[in-house]
Amino acid sequence: MSERVVMELNETHKQNEEQGTDNKAFEVEIHTEVDCASEDEENAHKNLNHRNKSLVEKKQDALLGYLAKYKDQSHLIVKLVWTTGLVAMVISACVLDFHRAVGLLVISLVAIVFLAWDWMMEWYGDWLWEVFSPVRDLLTRNWFWIRWMIYVLVLVAVVCWLALDTAQQGTRQLVSFSGLLLLVFLMLMFSKHPFVWCWQTLFCGIGLQFLFGLLTLRTSFGLSAVKWLSSQAEIFLSYADVGSQFVFGDSYTDHFFVFRVMPILIFVSSVVSILYHIGFMPWLVGKIGFLMQVTMKTSPVESMAAAGNMFLGNTDTALLIRPYISELSISEIHAVMTGGFASISGAGLGVYISLGVDATHLLTASIMSAPASLAIAKMFWPEKETIVSISNQNLRLIKGESSNLLEAASQGASRAVGVVASIIANIIAFLALLAFFDSVLSWLGGMFDFPQLSFSLICSYIFMPLSFMMGVSWEDSFIVAELIGIKTFLNEFVAYQKLIQLIKKRTEGGPEYVNGVKQYISVHSEAIATYALCGFSNIASMGISIGAMSALAPNRQSDITSCSLRALVAGSVACFMTACIAGMLYIPDCPDFLNTEFNKTNVISSKRLLDCCAQLHHSVTMYGPWNVTIGGGFTESDLHGCCTLSAPKNLNCSSLI
Repeated sequence: MSERVVMELNETHKQNEEQGTDNKAFEVEIHTEVDCASEDEENAHKNLNHRNKSLVEKKQDALLGYLAKYKDQSHLIVKLVWTTGLVAMVISACVLDFHRAVGLLVISLVAIVFLAWDWMMEWYGDWLWEVFSPVRDLLTRNWFWIRWMIYVLVLVAVVCWLALDTAQQGTRQLVSFSGLLLLVFLMLMFSKHPFVWCWQTLFCGIGLQFLFGLLTLRTSFGLSAVKWLSSQAEIFLSYADVGSQFVFGDSYTDHFFVFRVMPILIFVSSVVSILYHIGFMPWLVGKIGFLMQVTMKTSPVESMAAAGNMFLGNTDTALLIRPYISELSISEIHAVMTGGFASISGAGLGVYISLGVDATHLLTASIMSAPASLAIAKMFWPEKETIVSISNQNLRLIKGESSNLLEAASQGASRAVGVVASIIANIIAFLALLAFFDSVLSWLGGMFDFPQLSFSLICSYIFMPLSFMMGVSWEDSFIVAELIGIKTFLNEFVAYQKLIQLIKKRTEGGPEYVNGVKQYISVHSEAIATYALCGFSNIASMGISIGAMSALAPNRQSDITSCSLRALVAGSVACFMTACIAGMLYIPDCPDFLNTEFNKTNVISSKRLLDCCAQLHHSVTMYGPWNVTIGGGFTESDLHGCCTLSAPKNLNCSSLI
């Protein structure tokens, strides 16, 4: 047996020698020699390239390597140099002309405050959270009583303020306040899930709305700031005229709406796209949304959507929160859609300003309606489901997808083309349909000896109680009700165009009544109508919103469709609430106020009326019995009315009347 094994081994060895089988150890050695050779060749190639490089290229490579090694320090140095340059520029501008540089100074200070806050929260946020934990725990334990004490105190303060203000201004503010309470009561009564409301959301939403309105309409600083922003917005929008004139020629204003107004929408859309690309728009939306989330106790997604609707349309806002739509509860979907119906986009804001609508009222309404939309949405469809928890750290708003600024500007302008075409087509169709519908109604009404029957007349009777409860005078309530009907069943563009016609008739000084038909409304009624119309709450927008959100979340299409009609109603009510607060707070200038008061059949004396007459008397300069100069924007009819009401001692009214 052993001899047989030895013979087989010898035969195998002979075969290996004949066939030349490789040894594994030699294979490893061969591969090692090859690898070493290739590495030597590569190093030799690098050394050759290094010798062939010029001195400048060598220094450049060294500098890039140094910057990569000290990347964080390099970024800090660049930021410090950039900040130092900006501070030096602002200081230099203020030294040269402080009044001229006020705008630049305010913008710079606001930017510094927000950047400092972000830096502090990034580095010391966790530490501050731990430091204030005892205070936070104390508030949490007693929050129920503290919250209701704050609600009662605020309510008492508002009632006392209303009583004093009514004594000075008249009873119209009480009507607007009653209208606000009525709208809230109706929303609570027809709520989807009654008695499960979050009172903090309601009170804080209305409180933010009222606080901002009070700041901008009743304080000289806030009113001046909004007027300054409005004037800057008008200047900014006027740059679109350069492109319009180049494309359409010098006579582009002959077709005002198409060639003057619509290019503004393209211009603003391009600017918004640039702001998206650089990250400013998501940053701004995040800050405002966080404020509403903390104060109103709403979820991060619906808060960010409400903030986004202040600057974007309902479609763009849906894109902003696209990754989270499929995870939202039906109450959150309802809140997101309500915010879109209760506000207008930045591009729409530019269009309305170009039409001639007061920019101050439009800017104020856009901001005031955002918290109102959240408050009403959560009352009309309260949260009853277990929502998916999405923290602020995990919430990421979608930014622009363009690779550079030029591409962002081009994409924004291109997206606006379809919007412009849609607006023009819809206005042509809606106005034609309205004319046809009015003709049919007139034909039907003529059979019953009432040929003046029209769609506008029907709307004026349906919405007249609503317009009156918002604070519109009884004489103007039918006209404002007609505007509300046009906005709801057609669109807000047509309604604003009709409002502009009313404003032009008033400013031209034509007769107030022609054949018993009122030709224009008062300045106060114009302001309330501007706030009430400032929103995309119409039937056409409901279809657009359903289509956009269903495309982004097909699995939630049934939920989106089921809550869309309620969201449309809630969005409209949010606009009407803003109009009610404007009716409470807005006080026209004395020339407009006197013109409105003395056009009434029964003039009721009030402190506001007497103060305006005193201001008028001080603006009058008499050179003789019939030689009088009136300043301050007042008219002779105002002077005649004030002299009839109360003759001043320093003015001989008998020679004037």
